[in-house]
Amino acid sequence: MPSLFSKVFKRMSSKPESKTAAAPATAGDEPTSGNEPTFSILPHPAKTNDPADLQPGQTGGLASNPNEQAFHARDPHVPSQEVMAGLQQPLSREELQARQEELNK
Repeated sequence: MPSLFSKVFKRMSSKPESKTAAAPATAGDEPTSGNEPTFSILPHPAKTNDPADLQPGQTGGLASNPNEQAFHARDPHVPSQEVMAGLQQPLSREELQARQEELNK
């Protein structure tokens, strides 16, 4: 279907004698030319309105579960000597049992 601009352009560029002799053209009377672009509406790739449907599926394997990705740490954390020097010494077994009895009263 030709646009309004193409119709006006065709009328302005046509011969003067054809302007007076021709009746006003309607939308159905205008022949389509081969050099005009044709546009059409394409369907959207989503089947539903959920944005999660557009994400690619996860692959199989050990790294496929997103809940376990927190456990994919590179190396164990080894604190520096300065941090190690600032830590308290661990309590002995007897001291821990005395503290446990104190808290359970």
